[in-house]
Amino acid sequence: MRGLRRLSLASVVLGRVPCRLNSRGGQPPAPLGARILTNPEDVFQHNMWDHVKWSEEEKEKARQKADDNSSLRIPLEEQGKYDIDACKYWDSFYETHQDKFFKDRKWLFLEFPELLPLGLESSATEERPCGLRAPCPEPGVSGREKETGQQWQHAPSHQHIDPLTSDCQQSCNQDGRDTAGAARQTSSFPGEHATFRIFEVGCGAGNSVYPIVSSIKDTGAFLYCCDFSPRAVQLVKDHPDYDQSVCHAFVQDVCDEVGSFPFPPLSLDVILLVFVLSSIHPERVQGVVTRLSQFLKPGGILLFRDYGRYDLSQLRFKKGRCLSENFYSRGDGTCVYFFTKDEVHSLFSNAGLEEIQNLEDRRLQVNRGKKVVMRRVWMQSKFKKPQPLAPPL
Repeated sequence: MRGLRRLSLASVVLGRVPCRLNSRGGQPPAPLGARILTNPEDVFQHNMWDHVKWSEEEKEKARQKADDNSSLRIPLEEQGKYDIDACKYWDSFYETHQDKFFKDRKWLFLEFPELLPLGLESSATEERPCGLRAPCPEPGVSGREKETGQQWQHAPSHQHIDPLTSDCQQSCNQDGRDTAGAARQTSSFPGEHATFRIFEVGCGAGNSVYPIVSSIKDTGAFLYCCDFSPRAVQLVKDHPDYDQSVCHAFVQDVCDEVGSFPFPPLSLDVILLVFVLSSIHPERVQGVVTRLSQFLKPGGILLFRDYGRYDLSQLRFKKGRCLSENFYSRGDGTCVYFFTKDEVHSLFSNAGLEEIQNLEDRRLQVNRGKKVVMRRVWMQSKFKKPQPLAPPL
């Protein structure tokens, strides 16, 4: 394993470039890092290097390692629990780690300036080599929001979902039913008068929530955030910065085909998916994305960041932890999938979204104390809901 992590430094040296190109040959809205290794002798001067290319030999070594660690899989009769009890495993994760495991994602606005309402995003992109912006979603109506409980169902897909049997999942379902009951008594919903609406799926303990909340206060924007772990959502609500005037956190299993949400279809400007789709069984992911896309306004944007194929964390898995191709279970029962660029494109395009950006974010992570270099691979993408076609004259 150590041999896989050590690199031929000459193979990672690149000429300096101001920013990455997007999949259509132009400049992306965010630079995705600008620290380029130009001299192999400088590799241990920083903890991370950007825009790293792999040699064909390194690609083949990574492929062989992934083939090797997936050659012995978890028995089929044991695999079901990782899907059915996924909520229980994540709830245990947050019970153990609370809000101490992940750091706040203060990089969000550098990579995703679209999270800021129109007029504020310039502060997130100024003085950057890549200053082009993706088209901004259209805002909604103005005014203050009211905290109520309207829930809207999304249309079910044709995909079969196994019964949810764990106590954690029953709690998730009960939360949705309680809020849906309130919906029958009122037609309003949290954030209904917001001028800009953001929805983060898989909010965890709030590591994206609070950087966003602190940036959108007094802007007319509103943030929705959900997780299917009740403990995670409670951690968000218990945070001293939780403010119901700009944020509504709720328990939701987005794999539930008949689940309901506290906002209507075509009401969201931005959907944020950061390291969440990788935790869902690959057979369910397309249905999740298709259902979520129904809540985007025309012109609304979906922002995605997650694990890429042959990332270090994939190559570190031992034999016997693989569930299916490129899908693994960690020791604590949580699961992770590793995407390719083509898979990401198909996933969102099949949901009727148009590609703005679809990148492999390849970086070199450095342990300067141990003199070890490690290859990280993440996917970063932006997809837009198209405007409806004008009726024929």
